[in-house]
Amino acid sequence: PKTDIVFLKVHKSASSTVMNILFRFGEMHNLTFAFPQGGGYQLYYPHHFLARFVQGFSPRSPRRFNILCHHMRFLQPEVQKVVPSSAIYFSILRNPVQLMESSFVYYKGASAFSRVRSLEEFLSQPQRYYTPASGDRHYARNLMTFDFGFNPDGEVSPERVQLMLKAIEASFDFLLISEYFDESMVLLKEMLCWDLDSVVSFPLNSRDSSTKSPLPDSAVEKLKAWNRLDWEIYTHFNRSFWERIERDIGRERMLREVTALRRRRAELARTCLQGTGSVAPKDIKDSSLRPLQHGGARILGYNLKQGLDGELERTCRRLVTPELQYSSLLYKKQFPSQPP
Repeated sequence: PKTDIVFLKVHKSASSTVMNILFRFGEMHNLTFAFPQGGGYQLYYPHHFLARFVQGFSPRSPRRFNILCHHMRFLQPEVQKVVPSSAIYFSILRNPVQLMESSFVYYKGASAFSRVRSLEEFLSQPQRYYTPASGDRHYARNLMTFDFGFNPDGEVSPERVQLMLKAIEASFDFLLISEYFDESMVLLKEMLCWDLDSVVSFPLNSRDSSTKSPLPDSAVEKLKAWNRLDWEIYTHFNRSFWERIERDIGRERMLREVTALRRRRAELARTCLQGTGSVAPKDIKDSSLRPLQHGGARILGYNLKQGLDGELERTCRRLVTPELQYSSLLYKKQFPSQPP
């Protein structure tokens, strides 16, 4: 199994669920994490990543960390200073239409969104509300482009798009697609030589459907045009995702693997969870399992069954622990003497 990993946690793309998978694997195999200084939750995002943002990094010591997976704005030369040269690099993408709809609800307080009532109102005159100079502009335009380290306001010439795609291909071993989450997990398992249980998960940091609203076709087209760089990244890597599956796994085997993954998830849900799945924040009984609520989104969580025995309780609890709580827990374990 591969144990040296860089995961670029792209916003609003099922990346919290992937992070939970990495947390669990790292904890189980006693791996070290590149935590933000002082036990924070982001590596000084939205600044480009610097090695000195990592707790315990020193330019004088050759210490490397196994897993880098907290939110950052990617900058590979700096990333290479904190992880072994053998590290596998991957990320996850989401259709920019759904991504921006999610971003609008989640980052409602961001300057570009604060004066509009709806995403459609924003898209009717984006330049009126959007200021390229503002520090939180990236939530409102080409968010994936920004997270990968590029300029979200850059021109969209074919040459520049090609350079960007080539740069991503040169840095990353593979990219997953959140719309095909289960297929992505099978690919992840394959690329990292992990077993099935390592990639089974329950959806984390997901929104209550009452805050989701479908967009009219006219808004979808405006949205693609406004997030053109993201659209180029997404369509390119969605294509290469399926090409890789054809080449490395094959459709038939993929079907079998996805079925096995879903069966195992359903089995764990029956074993671990009260009821059939996620519940509204107000219905989460154990406050330590309540995810952070943000913006206009209602973030769902889980209730564990009572009376699970020791090891099973631990496994189930890890599956549903929200990212901030899990991150704190692992930070205290890795740096026991320091208060978070």
